[in-house]
Amino acid sequence: MKSQRAYVEHILECIRRVGEDSAHGREAVFASRTLQDAILRNLQILCESTQRLDERYKREHAEIGWQSISGMRNVLVHDYFEVDFESVWRIVERDLAPLEQTMRLILAKLDES
Repeated sequence: MKSQRAYVEHILECIRRVGEDSAHGREAVFASRTLQDAILRNLQILCESTQRLDERYKREHAEIGWQSISGMRNVLVHDYFEVDFESVWRIVERDLAPLEQTMRLILAKLDES
């Protein structure tokens, strides 16, 4: 079983990779199936890793839509042909920065213990 630190680091790495893949903007991403696939794969790993976080951290950071992340994971894994990339792009633009901030707070707590 991986440590909580490993899951937090996976999440942060996935956020970093999505940031790299989306750095050229919406138009470039929507024109490239390769970039879309890379973003989707990293979001899938991110979502899976959040499911393995200790519930205590989720309760302490209720501002994050943990259930929505879990729901997205299910879509990415089971209904991948139904993925609406417009919705994915909104998540990339709106939701990853707050999640990154929360993961950094959790990582700092792990460093303290």
